Amino acid sequence: FPPNSSWDAAYERELQTFEDIGDAGEIWFGEESMVRIIRWLEKQKIPLDSSVLDIGTGNGVLLIELAKSGYTDLTGIDYSPSAIQLSEKVREKEGMSNIKFKVEDFLAPSAELSGFEICIDKGTFDAISLNPDNAVGKRKQYARSLSSVLKPEGFFLITSCNWTKEELLNEFREGFEILEELPTPKFCFGGRIGNSVTALVFQRK
Repeated sequence: FPPNSSWDAAYERELQTFEDIGDAGEIWFGEESMVRIIRWLEKQKIPLDSSVLDIGTGNGVLLIELAKSGYTDLTGIDYSPSAIQLSEKVREKEGMSNIKFKVEDFLAPSAELSGFEICIDKGTFDAISLNPDNAVGKRKQYARSLSSVLKPEGFFLITSCNWTKEELLNEFREGFEILEELPTPKFCFGGRIGNSVTALVFQRK
């Protein structure tokens, strides 16, 4: 295998396929964002049987890591059937039979997608926001979908590389309150410190 800094050699082939089907979600954030999410859940002593929804699961690797950390009620959705096929292959290879994967469009979620205690988004809200076709309407629909799938007092962890903290607070001001901002790497541009990644935890009211 060629040297590979942030991914196990085991994921090399999957990742190549993943890049070929054209969804960059996982690749934008990589491993440190997964570690950040898992650390927060552990620090909050979130029960291991809490129901977790990964919105735009891509190759499913975040849920694999959560399963390895002991979480048992895990669901990943993606609108791309290829991504779901890929995540199922990864799940089989890792022997993680308790993770559920479904093809779902989060902007039109099916009725059975409800009652989650934790929702996690790494890059899916970003991707929806970049849609040239009615991005504002799609962002509003995203917030409505989130309210319908997440239980009252449930947690929403979002990692974004397009939106600032203030912008995200504005997008989710109806029905959600911010609990905390998670530390992310700072990057320096021409002497000014810029954050290229924002990670926030919201709680549904």
